[in-house]
Amino acid sequence: MEFSAKQIAEFIQGHVEGDENTTVNTFAKIEEGKAGAISFLSNPKYTHYLYETQSSIVLVNEDLVLEHPVSATLIRVKNAYESVAKLLQLYESMKPKKTGIDPLAFISPTAKIGKNCYVGAFAFIGEGVTIGDNTQIYPHVVIEDGASVGNSCLIYPNVSIYHDCRLGNDVTIHSGSVIGADGFGFAPSTEGYDKIPQIGIVIIEDHVEIGANTCVDRSTMGSTIIHQGAKLDNLVQIAHNVEVGENTVMSAQVGIAGSAKIGKWCMFGGQAGFAGHITVGDKTFVGAQCGVNSSVKGNESLIGSPAMEPKNFFKSSVLFKKLPDIYKQLNALQKEVDELKKLQSE
Repeated sequence: MEFSAKQIAEFIQGHVEGDENTTVNTFAKIEEGKAGAISFLSNPKYTHYLYETQSSIVLVNEDLVLEHPVSATLIRVKNAYESVAKLLQLYESMKPKKTGIDPLAFISPTAKIGKNCYVGAFAFIGEGVTIGDNTQIYPHVVIEDGASVGNSCLIYPNVSIYHDCRLGNDVTIHSGSVIGADGFGFAPSTEGYDKIPQIGIVIIEDHVEIGANTCVDRSTMGSTIIHQGAKLDNLVQIAHNVEVGENTVMSAQVGIAGSAKIGKWCMFGGQAGFAGHITVGDKTFVGAQCGVNSSVKGNESLIGSPAMEPKNFFKSSVLFKKLPDIYKQLNALQKEVDELKKLQSE
């Protein structure tokens, strides 16, 4: 399907600079542009590609100042990155969706499946499960007894959703993720460790996306909750009784220990770790590999381990690199002090 620059500009509320009748039928990175493709430029580091790209249309920010002529038709928008996201969403929504139940799937007679759903081969849907309308369950997904999945969800292959867990509408879970496994609860005893039964559930609200091989553990009691709009990357660990606020995003390998409460609109870099039973306030920005071991008020930026303000972290980093030299200087000073003490005692 082809779209003209004029049609695209109307959809994303942009302004065409060049031939408004130029058409495209695919997407391409600006450095790999080709005729018939649309690209975008949002990172200044890639600006030089704009003057050599073969893409037919390029989305650019309104304030971009051209230093050389360009051959592509430009569409100027307030935010090129957001605009290409809207176009990709439109493109994705136009793809035909699978429907129907594969004869090799197992669905309990007591389960309720909504309208226009897809259930792939070897999927297992247990007793009392409810699946909303327009939801897609791919092959080898396991949804255990009593669980519920809302409307327009997308559950990719090999996802496991344990018993009684609840998913809202428009939830996407990528392959290999596990929702509702037991939280890590053990009580030390004279003979080892006694398992503490995890009798709670996981609640995932609307518009949440969970990456591949991510685990969200069920609570000891009550619920582990991922609030609406949150986005979790691959390989994230959410422990029992954690609460993740609305629209919070986490990069790969973030780990949240038990009973931590995470606020709204937070952003966590890869491999950041959070101690249990702490509270992290709204709009907290945490850098990669940061270790947060105490509560945070919110509206803060933290990096390093242990976590600290960026300014203090950079000062500490400079000193850390100089520690071997500082150590030598301290040893030399100590020797001088010892020699002076000797001279004074003689």
